[in-house]
Amino acid sequence: MSKTALIAGASGLIGSQLLPLLLASDRYDRVIAVGRRPVPLVHPKLEQRLLDFDHLEDHRLQLIADDVFCCLGTTLRQAGSREAFYKVDYLYVVKLAALTAANFASQLLVVSSMGADAGSRVYYNRVKGEMEAAVRQTPFRAIHFFRPSLLLGDRAEKRFGEQLGALVLRALRPALRGPLRKYRAIEAATVARAMLHAAEAEAAGLQAHPSDAVARLGTRGR
Repeated sequence: MSKTALIAGASGLIGSQLLPLLLASDRYDRVIAVGRRPVPLVHPKLEQRLLDFDHLEDHRLQLIADDVFCCLGTTLRQAGSREAFYKVDYLYVVKLAALTAANFASQLLVVSSMGADAGSRVYYNRVKGEMEAAVRQTPFRAIHFFRPSLLLGDRAEKRFGEQLGALVLRALRPALRGPLRKYRAIEAATVARAMLHAAEAEAAGLQAHPSDAVARLGTRGR
């Protein structure tokens, strides 16, 4: 039976790679993209819904789906303040999880980050860890956290620090073996494919996918 997918963050680096995969998948006959602005894509399966994430609870009836893909995320620099970053990477994600779970969604697949740890001294990692801890409490049949390393891909906004980091990690790639493989940079498209493969597997319970596992899952069958 065909299902409905809901994706939040479809205009971002991973979300923009994931949306076409969802639309091409035989698993879904409807794909709902929720966001503050539309994505430049037209497809017979696609339903775009412009929502105010600050008042997401007002739109609960527009958040009914089987599988929920959350690709929301920003950076401290992009957000402009810790408060703005926390709103996007914690509050919006947790609120989306709570509302879609209340609507009886079956699976939640969330982009987190390598190093996510609620006890971390690094603010970014701590917020990601706190988000995961809160989302774990929601009653989905399956919850997947994807914890990629440095993401590679074409961004609308060029980030010098990330570009430099990508060059360094590419140079170090041959040395990043065994337990160090999780530190290899990873293509956003690979993360997107891993999210779809995980949804298709329909494994119940909680799963946290480190970056090397995401890479294996995202390149399966290629």
